[in-house]
Amino acid sequence: MTTTTPGLTAVRAGLLDYQAAWDEQRRLHESVVAGERGDTVLLLEHPSVYTAGKRTEPWDRPMDGTPVVDVDRGGKITWHGPGQLVGYPILRLPDPVDVVAYVRRTEELLIDVCAEIGLTAGRVEGRSGVWVPEDDRGPARKVAAIGIRVARGVTLHGFSINCDCDLTYFDRIVPCGIRDAGVTSLTAELGRPISVADVLPVVERRLSTLIEV
Repeated sequence: MTTTTPGLTAVRAGLLDYQAAWDEQRRLHESVVAGERGDTVLLLEHPSVYTAGKRTEPWDRPMDGTPVVDVDRGGKITWHGPGQLVGYPILRLPDPVDVVAYVRRTEELLIDVCAEIGLTAGRVEGRSGVWVPEDDRGPARKVAAIGIRVARGVTLHGFSINCDCDLTYFDRIVPCGIRDAGVTSLTAELGRPISVADVLPVVERRLSTLIEV
């Protein structure tokens, strides 16, 4: 299913193998760079997979031999899988390219999505992504992750938001290289089932946040 908002096309790609999604990202990236198509966002789920960004340290990886896909985005290691909505925006950034501003817009999108669903979340200084603040349930915990790359002025990779995924997958790694904080999901925080299908239209309505105006 494809939906179009002003200046942006969102593609619901369903459950898609990580390598297939990576190939599609690169195909779209070439098209956007060449001016053959406009800004596009892939929205999907992956079968269970660990992916490691360029800053991943050996000790961040699974110790049990679980396979890891090394990718060219920023950041460290994370998990993708069922119950997690992944977004891959392939967007042309305005000149001069400001990667930090783009990351902040992505965080704003995800914070607004959480708020609409009923969860108060925000930023943690010095750390990307979207976080539930420390409270009586524990220290700050990440509900959405961001890892991007910009090549020839056009973005790749993107964000993930934990809806109702199995959080034990994060126990095998040091998620995003952060040892002193946890990982959570919308379902875990709100105490009611929040599925990818619930979150998908909320994200779609807010994708224009990614575009600098």
